[in-house]
Amino acid sequence: MATHITEECINCGACEPECPNEAISEGDETYVIDPDLCTECVGFHEYEACQAVCPVECCLPDPEHRETEDQLIARARKLHADKDFGSDFPSRFRKK
Repeated sequence: MATHITEECINCGACEPECPNEAISEGDETYVIDPDLCTECVGFHEYEACQAVCPVECCLPDPEHRETEDQLIARARKLHADKDFGSDFPSRFRKK
């Protein structure tokens, strides 16, 4: 599922530069995440970077956009065709 930013957003902008897909932008009242660009950081981190930096914890999974790890890495590969993710890419779905 894509991540979304809830109405608790204080519009600080901490999340925007953290997104490896440039999926986050400033909206009218809060920052927003484009679900067509969000990969939940699959392929880049073992966590969602926006969640990690959000001071009010308003970057949450969006129940309207549920996706599997396979779907998210496929999107990452499409968005970043020049990057080799390999088969051992970072993902929050993988157990340590």
